[in-house]
Formats: sequence, structure tokens, C-alpha cells
Amino acid sequence: MNSLFENESGNLKIKVCGMRDEQNIADVISLSPDFMGLIFYPKSKRYVGDFPLSYLCNNYSPVKKVGVFVNESIESILEKYEAFHLDIVQLHGNESAEYCQTLKDKGIPIVKAFGISEPADLDKCEAYASVCDAFLFDTKSAGYGGAGVKFDWHILDSYKQEVPFLLSGGISEDDVETIAALHHPFLRGVDLNSCFELAPAFKDVDRLRRMIEKIRK
Repeated sequence: MNSLFENESGNLKIKVCGMRDEQNIADVISLSPDFMGLIFYPKSKRYVGDFPLSYLCNNYSPVKKVGVFVNESIESILEKYEAFHLDIVQLHGNESAEYCQTLKDKGIPIVKAFGISEPADLDKCEAYASVCDAFLFDTKSAGYGGAGVKFDWHILDSYKQEVPFLLSGGISEDDVETIAALHHPFLRGVDLNSCFELAPAFKDVDRLRRMIEKIRK
């Protein structure tokens, strides 16, 4: 298992996704999440590409930087992985297992996202089990990426692969107790985004602080 997704402390990993503003990034880093997501999908309202990018190339250590891509070319991902000093690549499109293997062969940790609405949606994970370091389970929607709402988490009982996963989709402060009660052996973390925003790509730092404190108490 990739050590990036091991929970030495016993606490869930925390990923804050959809960041873009320089000061907001600095403020969120001060909360010490485990991962921070930058979205490189042009159709996303949290896309980083049309904004000044120099500060996005900084090293956020010890926070790991996750680049989120949708059906991007291998060449483009490799270029951005180097230019933005990414630590992890998250694939949110229709990328094949062979595509993931190509990136993995370059030494890049891979998270593959899957939209979930029924137990059968978890079946597709099997083909990716040997080529991904982790999965991300989000709510199935018409587009790529979640809709800021939760799917039925009881579906996770049907997940039988031995690949760690992050839970995503409309997670808020109100969900801490429910998440803690899941007790799935491969649940490694939560992805926080829309429920903690003041505006697209701009997070409410106080709300995030409360959430992180609840998860890590």
C-alpha cells in the first residue's frame, strides 16, 4: 500500500479540493490537511488555468498537492505534474486502467475517481485495483465530478477491493458522526469541497478548521 494513504494516527486523511486563491491556499495549509486539490479541468468553475499560476507551483509540504484531471492527455499530465510540483494525480474522467498504468510506470501516485449511485458502480474498480494507489468515490452526476450531494453510503458495504478509498460528495460538518460510524477497513479519508465554500474555489477557513478538529479529536 502506498504510504500516502496509510493512517498511522488512526484518523481519516483530509483532502481539501478545488483551491485557487493564493491567500486562501495559505490559510488552508495552516490547518494542516493531508492533501490539497488543484483542478486542471477547464470546464470546472474551480479550474486554475485562467488565473496567475506561479504560487500554485510552490511546495506545500507537508501537505501533498493533488492535481485533478479529466480525460487529459498523458503528455499534458506529465508536463503539469512537473511544472506544478504535484505529488499525486487524481483522474476524474473515463481514463482506462492502461492509461493509469502508463502514469504509474512513471512513478506517479494515482487516485481514480468513480461516480457511485448503486452497488454495481463499484464493480468497475476491479480492473483498476492493481494500477491505482487509491480510489475516490463521489456521487454520480451528469458531468465529471460530483454535484455537491451525497450518495447512499450503505453502498460502500459492497466494496470488496483491497485498495484504500477517499469518500467525497457533499460532505459537511453534520456528517462527522456518520462517517466515523462507517468502519470500513479501506476508508482512508474524506474529500472536502463545496460545503465549505464561500464562493467557487474559495474556502471558509473557520468552517474547515472546525471540521478538521472534529475529525482529528
